Amino acid sequence: MQHEFACKHQWLLKASFALCLLCIVSVLALSSGSRHDYDDIIESGVLKIVTRNSPTTYYQDKDQISGFEYELASMFADFLGVKLDVTVADNLDDLIAEVETGNVAFAAAGLTVTPERAERVLFSSSYLNVTQKLVYRISQKRPKDLSALINKTMVVTAHSSHAQYLHDLQQNTMPELTWIEREDAEVSELVQMVENGEIDFTIVDSNEFEALAGFYPNVAGALDLGDAQELAWAFSQYTDNSLVNKSREFFQLIRETGLLSQLEERYYGHLRQIDNVGTLTFLAQADKRLHKYQELFEQEAITNDVDWRLLAAIGYQESHWKELARSRTGVRGLMMLTRTTAKEMGVKNRLNAEQSIKGGSAYFAKLKRRFKNIAEPDRTWIALAAYNVGYGHVKDAQLLTKEHGGNPDRWMDIKESLPLLTQKKFYKKTKHGYARGYEPVEYVQNIRRFYDLLVWREQPDPTYTVVDANDESFFTADSGYRNIPPLVVTH
Repeated sequence: MQHEFACKHQWLLKASFALCLLCIVSVLALSSGSRHDYDDIIESGVLKIVTRNSPTTYYQDKDQISGFEYELASMFADFLGVKLDVTVADNLDDLIAEVETGNVAFAAAGLTVTPERAERVLFSSSYLNVTQKLVYRISQKRPKDLSALINKTMVVTAHSSHAQYLHDLQQNTMPELTWIEREDAEVSELVQMVENGEIDFTIVDSNEFEALAGFYPNVAGALDLGDAQELAWAFSQYTDNSLVNKSREFFQLIRETGLLSQLEERYYGHLRQIDNVGTLTFLAQADKRLHKYQELFEQEAITNDVDWRLLAAIGYQESHWKELARSRTGVRGLMMLTRTTAKEMGVKNRLNAEQSIKGGSAYFAKLKRRFKNIAEPDRTWIALAAYNVGYGHVKDAQLLTKEHGGNPDRWMDIKESLPLLTQKKFYKKTKHGYARGYEPVEYVQNIRRFYDLLVWREQPDPTYTVVDANDESFFTADSGYRNIPPLVVTH
């Protein structure tokens, strides 16, 4: 009886403590001086959000901020007519806490909707579906099932849906499972640890893996873990729902207008274009040849107001940076200029690398000017297609796009029309006739990927502590790593 009373008493104490904690959080959220409801945001003119660093959320490239989540939140701020103010959280738990306490309007951080998180925050409409991927190094044996995780070193981000998946797996079917959680781990760091052979596995969301896989050619996705999950923004549960409702209006609008699909195309549409072998080849050629021409590309980039890495990507796609290259159709040189184009751009010797880079760069800039009424980045991608297949054929594809109900100023629509130029029933209606329209589509997607690789190549390598899973003294409070032991010990 005393034991039963003690258990009940202990349960009541825990329940009371949880209730008090909930009340404290509620009071903090309501009294923080900024509840971030719709009217508050319109009055202040500022939308404050929290995010995290990753290639799909928020990152800095030179003097430009990028990231799918950042772009999406910027569009929402424009929709509301306010300025965007971004805070970057150190880890996922801090990120959720920023929302709970009302320090920000919401979190735009590629958060998967899980039952555990739904107890702490209110989610918006979903805007993307992802799966969890088990990532391994391709020099190792490819895991066929989850039994491959036993007695291996795996690191995941603490408080992530990946960590929760492992906890559920351990609790329900694999009590012998063990892994390591790191508080402030960024996705790129975890993938690089697998790439370098320092750990056996990690888990990342499929969209993040697609964004990173090209930069780490020695890793691959082994298994999809669990069912598909939805990504959504996270709002405080103590909001009056006015901002949540506005976000739902916003997502409905960008779905109906195709803006969401366009943003997905911008960040994810080209990522599967180059395989691991193609990436390794590109990086090897960049190390071997690019230094001979980089200064020329940089000079012409200034002259023509074009990113030098884009010009270099064009050069690689055209010739693999070979100044004596020649195609079966007679185009020649590093930038593969036709006789007509070379004459137009004042190039006397197509096999001279300096002349070729100057002529090719100026010609690309000229094509961009001819599409001056198209917004970026579509303008650049459409100009790239014209560099490959010719300005006239791209204009024909734009007309076909319009006839089929697409947007002739949007690359994601034009790339569907270009292959139609191989079919007589379509090209016979155009001004410039037949073209191998599938080639410029592949051409543009390749260059986009090569450009990404050149941007990534300039970034410093992530820094992290090398994990020693067998050293118990490594797992201290200050290390940021936590070793999750098995529920049962096997011998």
